[in-house]
Amino acid sequence: MFSSNSTAFSSIIGHSPALESVIRTAQIAAAADVHILIEGETGTGKELMAEALQQSSKRADKPFVIINCAAMPADLVESLFFGYEKGAFTGADQRRDGYVQKAQGGTIFLDEIGELPLSLQAKLLRFVENGECQRVGSHEREIADVRIIAATHQNLLRLIDEGKFREDLFYRLSVVTLRLPDLKQRRRDIPELASLFLKNAAERNNTAMCTFAPDALNQLKHYAWPGNVRELKNICEHVSALMPGEVIHRDNLPLEILEDEKSGTSGYILPEHGIDMESLEIDLIHQALNIAKGNKSKAARLLGLSRDAFLYRLKKHNL
Repeated sequence: MFSSNSTAFSSIIGHSPALESVIRTAQIAAAADVHILIEGETGTGKELMAEALQQSSKRADKPFVIINCAAMPADLVESLFFGYEKGAFTGADQRRDGYVQKAQGGTIFLDEIGELPLSLQAKLLRFVENGECQRVGSHEREIADVRIIAATHQNLLRLIDEGKFREDLFYRLSVVTLRLPDLKQRRRDIPELASLFLKNAAERNNTAMCTFAPDALNQLKHYAWPGNVRELKNICEHVSALMPGEVIHRDNLPLEILEDEKSGTSGYILPEHGIDMESLEIDLIHQALNIAKGNKSKAARLLGLSRDAFLYRLKKHNL
């Protein structure tokens, strides 16, 4: 697990370099009190990161309001955000605060910001720029001191090109951008995460804790994880419910985990823009040597190579 002076990030489990790098940046950004954009695939822990940012900031004792932009009714978005006056619309029988007023002095977490209607983006931009907002049905402007942490699994730059997201709002929200790694980028964290999820499931259900056998863990490490950490958590809850207290072997895993191996893939997903194979090989050699503390035989085993094949690659790349 990443070691940090801030206990707020202790809930983010893992020791992979990709995750540690993000946490280091997040710790600095949390203290700076700037708006933050969290990017990452579904299930990578964006809300968990947002909570850690809030808890380690100077706003930790203030409200933390979570808004799922994809779940808000289009005709109520503005009133939910900024509140409304009595009589502003049918059914508005009294003056009500919106999310902005409820979060005064604290933080608003805008999950799935890419789903926010364009009609509200301009008003949100004004609020992000100077804290200014206006209740539905009111002519008076209010000022609120609120920090914005936004998150998305979408490519906002692509949405900007498609005219679905405002460029000026994007740059206002992304003063600092944190990109959470996919689970397939941090496979070494899988055993630790799985152990935690199995422990939590056993405690919640008041049952004996089950464990993964080496063959099951090996299968989990080679799975593609399209649902990321959230999917791993669901798998752990599944086996915990069906086999409490048991040792879980490969054949006890859900069918989708086993069928992934039959697809003939290694679980690595080639990026759309491609890769530099030579640079990748050099990087993997450096990582293997680092993990093996310079032991070439051990580094070769980590890469699935014979010692001679490994030495050949060292010579090939002048390493």
